[in-house]
Amino acid sequence: MAMEINLGKLAFDIDFHPSDNLVAAGLITGHLHLYRFSVDSEPLRLLEVNAHSESCRAARFINGGRAVLTGSPDCSILATDVETGATIARLDNAHEAAVNRLINLTESTVASGDDDGCIKVWDTRERSCCNTFDVHEDYISDMTFASDAMKLLATSGDGTLSVCNLRRNKVQVQSEFSEDELLSVVIMKNGRKVVCGSQTGVLLLYSWGCIKDCSDRFVDLSPNSIDTMLKLDEDRIITGSENGIINLVGILPNRILQPIAEHSEYPVECLAFSHDRKFLGSIAHDQMLKLWDLDNILQGSGNSQRNRDGARDSDDDDEMDVDTDSSKFNKGTKTKRKLGNNEHALGSSNDFFADL
Repeated sequence: MAMEINLGKLAFDIDFHPSDNLVAAGLITGHLHLYRFSVDSEPLRLLEVNAHSESCRAARFINGGRAVLTGSPDCSILATDVETGATIARLDNAHEAAVNRLINLTESTVASGDDDGCIKVWDTRERSCCNTFDVHEDYISDMTFASDAMKLLATSGDGTLSVCNLRRNKVQVQSEFSEDELLSVVIMKNGRKVVCGSQTGVLLLYSWGCIKDCSDRFVDLSPNSIDTMLKLDEDRIITGSENGIINLVGILPNRILQPIAEHSEYPVECLAFSHDRKFLGSIAHDQMLKLWDLDNILQGSGNSQRNRDGARDSDDDDEMDVDTDSSKFNKGTKTKRKLGNNEHALGSSNDFFADL
């Protein structure tokens, strides 16, 4: 049985502290919650911050866990002090559209994605936006980072996967359009494969260096959308689906290894690992944050090789062709986009990250 935290409202994102038993949750109300958890006691809420005027869609610990970064449809990005809950810095016009995703890149850079398909990379030391990629035609649904190659991969509601080269400050390649929205992405097989979850429940597999077309499709996983994925090791992923089921899935060979948990009957919005990988965190539309004992729910599935996101063995820049053409209409059904998506024209702040 999982540890449960009743958030009181629908949550869109969670993130675990990089070295402590803390978990942050971004809520539809615009609030940021911070909890301390342990195996011996009930979870304790440490902070409740009214971070945004609209929903809090994205939350990430940054700066070694000393701050939490949040993004919102109000187009702002906020940095909040973990110890005090005080605002460290706020950028009111971070994007021209709703901020949908945040991801850590290096120690001094983070990336944000918005509802118009724009990705921005922020340098926290230079206090500025250092890269902008207008690559997609619809919302950025997920991002992951190949750190050794300095390449940022993103999926979008427009049905494509993109690879942005941060060293060359350009879009390296964009896939052909798939039949439906791509919602989640992980790098597998020591950087050789990219796996994308889709609205129809199909997993699309791409080979690194051949991103234009998917090399394989796993069509028997689920009739429900694959809204979120985590890489357990180089051969297995954990998926969260629209039907509330959390599955352990093998990649190449593609197979469902076992259902490992049922969060609820409602869609799973996000999955995340605690810093020591003792817990798997999940949120769904039942307003609950659940912390699952990872070893317990993986019993019978074999040894869990707890590697972080796979990095590539080499930087084969020349294997990819640049292609930024996008022209497909899509249905845009993700819940985040339906709720609280008013946009504000707000003032600027050149001193964002000044105190990070």
